[in-house]
Amino acid sequence: MPDAPIPLSGLTTAEANTRLLKFGPNSVSSKAKLRPIVAFVKKFNSPLLIILMGASVISFFTGNQTSAIILICMVFLSVILDFVNTFRSEKAVDALIARVITTATVIRDGKRQEVNLTTIVPGDLVFLSAGDVIPADCRVMDGNDFFVNQSVMTGESLPVEKSHLQQSSKEEINAEASDIVLMGTSVVTGYATVEALRTGKQTEFGKIAERLTEADPETDFDRGIRKFSSFIMKLTIIMVVFVFAANTISGRGFLESFVFAIAIAVGLTPELLPVIMSVSLSRGAVRMAKTGVIVKHLPAIQNFGRMSVLCTDKTGTLTENRIVVVQFVDTYGKVTEDVLRYAYYNSAFHTGVPNPLDQAVRDFKKWDVGQLTKIDEVPFDFERRRESVVVDEGAKRLLITKGAPEAVYGICESYLHDGQLHPADDAFHTQAQAEFTRLSQEGFKVLAVCFRDVPKRLGTYEKNEEQGMTFLGYVAFMDPAKETVKETLDELELLGVEIKILTGDNELLTQKVCRDIQLVVKGTITGEQIRKLSTLEFRKVVSATTIFARITPEQKERIIRTLQDVGHVVGYLGDGINDAPALKAADVGVSVNNAVDVAKETADIILLKKSLRVLKAGIIEGRKTFRNTLKYILMGMSSNFGNMFSMMVASAFLPFLPMLPTQVLLNNFLYDTSQLSLSSDHVDESDVVKPTGWDMKFIRKYMLVFGPISSLFDFATFGLMFMLFRNSEHQFQTGWFMESIATQVFVIYIIRTKKIPFLQSSPSRLLLFNTLLIVTIAWLMPLLPFARFFNLQPLPLWVVGTLFSFVILYLLLVEVVKRWFFRREAKLALVTTS
Repeated sequence: MPDAPIPLSGLTTAEANTRLLKFGPNSVSSKAKLRPIVAFVKKFNSPLLIILMGASVISFFTGNQTSAIILICMVFLSVILDFVNTFRSEKAVDALIARVITTATVIRDGKRQEVNLTTIVPGDLVFLSAGDVIPADCRVMDGNDFFVNQSVMTGESLPVEKSHLQQSSKEEINAEASDIVLMGTSVVTGYATVEALRTGKQTEFGKIAERLTEADPETDFDRGIRKFSSFIMKLTIIMVVFVFAANTISGRGFLESFVFAIAIAVGLTPELLPVIMSVSLSRGAVRMAKTGVIVKHLPAIQNFGRMSVLCTDKTGTLTENRIVVVQFVDTYGKVTEDVLRYAYYNSAFHTGVPNPLDQAVRDFKKWDVGQLTKIDEVPFDFERRRESVVVDEGAKRLLITKGAPEAVYGICESYLHDGQLHPADDAFHTQAQAEFTRLSQEGFKVLAVCFRDVPKRLGTYEKNEEQGMTFLGYVAFMDPAKETVKETLDELELLGVEIKILTGDNELLTQKVCRDIQLVVKGTITGEQIRKLSTLEFRKVVSATTIFARITPEQKERIIRTLQDVGHVVGYLGDGINDAPALKAADVGVSVNNAVDVAKETADIILLKKSLRVLKAGIIEGRKTFRNTLKYILMGMSSNFGNMFSMMVASAFLPFLPMLPTQVLLNNFLYDTSQLSLSSDHVDESDVVKPTGWDMKFIRKYMLVFGPISSLFDFATFGLMFMLFRNSEHQFQTGWFMESIATQVFVIYIIRTKKIPFLQSSPSRLLLFNTLLIVTIAWLMPLLPFARFFNLQPLPLWVVGTLFSFVILYLLLVEVVKRWFFRREAKLALVTTS
């Protein structure tokens, strides 16, 4: 802060330069932008990718260079897709942020001049007018009709008047102080000269932005990937050790056993998962962009789909973010058009700085003012807190005043009710205050209106004319609820997403909005009440509360983290500076393109329009993306586990390997290639009606039920080809290669849906074409010239026909077991919830 009062001529350029060296530039910290190369390298920091890279290194040094190259290509393809999409999104956001005004008007050397925002220092006098963004935390020194929109810092939707009449202390540099304006807020009406008190990182804006440099918290998606990777690693180690030990003991060479064990590990690892996820997320991001949703961070789509609680502010989301007239009543609450008419006259002839309340009155209903003649005007000031106009209406000359109710009562000596004049006695004041309280408790912004006849004379009319007035009543304003929001909230409820309102506005106004949109309010709590609760008490309260009113940025962040602790996947929609910590803490942070730069930089997803309807489309897209990813995981884990388990058992009993390492890797490559189109697959509507999360217990159970079915048919194939058909070693391996790839690939038709395949739910055309093509290639491969490189041999047609029959029987059995499995899971879920 400056050490001495600043003259109205402002600082000198020399003094400003000195203070710039002392206090530093007027810029806030933000998340560091990684250079492209560093950002690319950081994409490899994934447990699953580390497993794949480890497997590729082992494969390379054990003679399986082909396998190593395939794995490394998978890893790099995944990373490149993720990097390109993320980097492109960051560039788009940078372009949006670059549009923010970076200059301000200051008074230096006794004259106004434009300077770069970063060169403003404590002590600078800054001139602000309507539309300006406030460049620092400042104190109002002088001004007129100066109203500020503080919603980015407090969440309050209505403009707040600021003046120099009541000076706050040095400790009261906050949004509540009547003479303090904060960095990042904006001027709605009027003009003022303000003194910069704090700049850069010392501002409230800067303190919030500084917190964003902390490490990103682990999201629900990150936790799921970590747990899944840990499960894969443990399962792989167990099977590799067993296979290696069994083959070594059975007399096969150490190196041959080790290479086969590594092939088993590669076959068990879902190496295409990163690619499937990246392709699915990329496709999802493109589709979401068409609906007005820009995805900055691709994994956020997964969190978006699994979101069970959406925390949002009120203004602009549930409401229209514009002020309208909602009531016009007399002292007793009776609707009276005279109140509105006189308020209209006052607003129509108002020539001061435009304000949203006057505009709301003019927009609500038009009155003919052609018969009126404006004589004079007494403008608004912060001491009187009211404004007046003098007009001629025929033979009468009227003084019409509107302003804050408490500033109008004292100048009235009568009131009008049912066309009759009554004295403004104590009973009037009691009734008038009661009606004002009622309107205020409904959450309305209220203006009082009064008038009186004044004598016709020449000259101006002064403030002292405002006396002996007749009180007419009140005009009530509010930011109305959006007409379509109720329908959207109902749709979100059907999708299993609960709405919680986190706002800086008062609880009465928020409750009013919730009643208007018929949002069921389970409970309401204020920031003051939250401060009195212990951690344990708050954990119990947070899930049972819908409205969190008058809360601070720190409390928003605490609410989100507590909801996560009790098991929710939390999304947060916000556009203000005060929303940034909450956006960072949420599993998925959502902002809008006209938000402040800190909010946009922190968010994972940016909406081109602040609308819950757009969010709904994004949630459904996220769920589709996750369901397609889950299809690959369930299918890969069950069939991979089954096949690798079959090889593990068969290798212990057969006199030769059931499939050569090169054949295992070829099988795995073809299988993975068939699944590249999985991201395009259709998703059943029943699979997107509720959030679906990472359920490792379910995945393990699925693997242990469907994996053995695959092994059962593998063992039947082994017995048929080895004991009945007496096939040679390479014919045996060829037969199992063909049966294995067909069952692995075609089972996607069964696993992709809980319904009857093709009859009730069909795969996408691309998935159908791709899977049929891959299996056709695999079954024709023994006939191709390069088959000898993989030791594949042609089989008699009757053997091929028998294998085809086994594949059909396998698919039918999987369909029967699938129906039993999901019926059983549904019954268990019902028992658990009841």
